[in-house]
Amino acid sequence: MSKPSNLLQGTGSALLAASPDSVPEEPAPAGSSKRRKRLESFLLGAIVPAAALILWQVLGDAGYISRLLFPTPWTIAKSFRSLLESGALAENVGISMLRAAAGFALGGGLGLLLGMLVGFFRRTEKVLDPSVQMIRMIPHLAIAPLFILWFGFGEPSKVLLIAKGAFFPLYINTFLGIRGADKKLFEVTRVLGFSTYKQLARLIVPSALPNIFLGIRVSLGIAWLGLVVAELMGASSGLGYLMSEARQFNKTAVVYVGIILFAVIGKAADSGVRLLERRLLQWQDSYGGK
Repeated sequence: MSKPSNLLQGTGSALLAASPDSVPEEPAPAGSSKRRKRLESFLLGAIVPAAALILWQVLGDAGYISRLLFPTPWTIAKSFRSLLESGALAENVGISMLRAAAGFALGGGLGLLLGMLVGFFRRTEKVLDPSVQMIRMIPHLAIAPLFILWFGFGEPSKVLLIAKGAFFPLYINTFLGIRGADKKLFEVTRVLGFSTYKQLARLIVPSALPNIFLGIRVSLGIAWLGLVVAELMGASSGLGYLMSEARQFNKTAVVYVGIILFAVIGKAADSGVRLLERRLLQWQDSYGGK
């Protein structure tokens, strides 16, 4: 009798093991895992700003900090709503973004093109790079009065000042990306009989893309800073003009609205470039941190 009972016990345990409740769960879809990681990343990044805002509001309400110099986040939010309802904020932000886009397109485009020429042709480097490096050392504030003298307070001077800042990071990083390509790969392309255009499209640009994206991110940041300089020095519209006018009338909350918007729009632009970078450089197997 012991054998049948053992057999029944074994059969029962096998049925329990094969029951639907004991079937292992299927792994979560890749899309939901990515969304969860993005949400976790956003929440982790929001810890410090949220804590700073709460502390700021508490200290302001308790009277430990000056409301004139440091208006509370709630006061700043009310000023933001007022500007938004009046339409002044949307108009001035739109003008500023158009200026920044035009300056970045001009300076960044020239930086990318010249960086590729100087990186690919050694003779071009010897002719152009010393002059470019010398111009790079001229500060924004030193050349801004010249631009105003040449072009007045109109749009050309502002766009050119932004373009000057956007040019150099993209130029340098493109040059470094091209020169950082593996020399053995060039030898392989010569053996395979690649033309200059094919070398550029199949080898140089893909190998330089990480550096180019880094240059784009830095150029965007400096172009945004150049916009602040251009609009604060002399403008009749734009976010910088709005901040300058508010400062004259002691509207500190409006100044903070401008500062926050500069930070948020700049961060959004940088995040957009990083998203594009991740999608175009999926082949890159690099360390992502612990």
